[in-house]
Amino acid sequence: MDATVVPPAENGFVQAAGVLDSDGTYCAHGALWRRFRPLTTEPARPEGDLQNLPGRWLWGGVLWAHFGHFLVESTSRLWALEHLDQPVDGVLFIPKRPRAGENLRGFHTGFLDMMAPGLPIRVATAPTQVEELIVPGQGFGLGLITAGTDRFRTAIHNRFAKNVAADGPERIYLSRSALGLGKGGLLGEERLEELLQAEGYEIFHPQQHDLATQIARYKAAKQMIAADGSAVHLYAMVGRPDQAVAMILRRQSRSNNLLADNVRHFCGTEPTVISALRTEWVRKSQNKSSRLSFGELDHAAIGAALARSGFISEQTRWPLLTEEERKQVFADKGLNKSDDFIESPGFVRQRVRAMRQARRTG
Repeated sequence: MDATVVPPAENGFVQAAGVLDSDGTYCAHGALWRRFRPLTTEPARPEGDLQNLPGRWLWGGVLWAHFGHFLVESTSRLWALEHLDQPVDGVLFIPKRPRAGENLRGFHTGFLDMMAPGLPIRVATAPTQVEELIVPGQGFGLGLITAGTDRFRTAIHNRFAKNVAADGPERIYLSRSALGLGKGGLLGEERLEELLQAEGYEIFHPQQHDLATQIARYKAAKQMIAADGSAVHLYAMVGRPDQAVAMILRRQSRSNNLLADNVRHFCGTEPTVISALRTEWVRKSQNKSSRLSFGELDHAAIGAALARSGFISEQTRWPLLTEEERKQVFADKGLNKSDDFIESPGFVRQRVRAMRQARRTG
């Protein structure tokens, strides 16, 4: 009773924000954890008048504007909707970025409406005293918890998007080509799309459709290939064991393993993970792999992996791009490979190790 919710005052990766009990004690149970550390830490007890919020509310935690982080970290306490002894008036969040204020995006309200129809979202932008606040533990996130707790997975399977019917082709490819390289695109993805279309795949750009359309496609597909990314988190929430999933990695990242774990534990199926980059490119000013680096696809290796796994014809042989074709791909993206970009040093080291291992075993 009479909990105090304190939103972050400043932008930052780790922020002082969260829930205080009626006596001012920090409620560590309400913190957002990522891997092995909390991203929200104990805030100072606010001084002066507080905003007042009457009623009974469910603590949602940090509200992310980024689609993927919203799916994985902002939904993480909604499992409690399955276990409430009394209804709540809504779900209460704090913004990740203070300047976002109370702004809600379509996927925020769309997701919650598919989880608990008619239940509103409230965003606390100033220290707020809440008449009654239910604070569940974190059931999902990044790290080992990407597998989800039993209660979280059960709640998602029991409640989420149950009224969305399957609608779409049996084969789809979840593309990132329309997002641009600055948001984790792939060099050569347009060529990959052409090759997959020839195998009967629909090219699907999730960000161009509402949640219901995305989910309808995911439910209908018997075989889904995806460039790894946020869309796969949404698929995992509605996927089934009888569906085949292949994930094409777009860069070197620990998050790739987390995404595969997400699909494995939620869908009850083993995803085919294809690591087949010809190389990874970074701007010279970066000089390292990051979320702004981008991979260059090895079409031959991808085709071979997909054929082995039954996603395309066993007889399919996709050729590598020639050097002239590679130059044209860069030109089509308005990039100058020689002047602006270098190969990721980490990728080069990885390739050298693989060559040495091949010589030793060959």
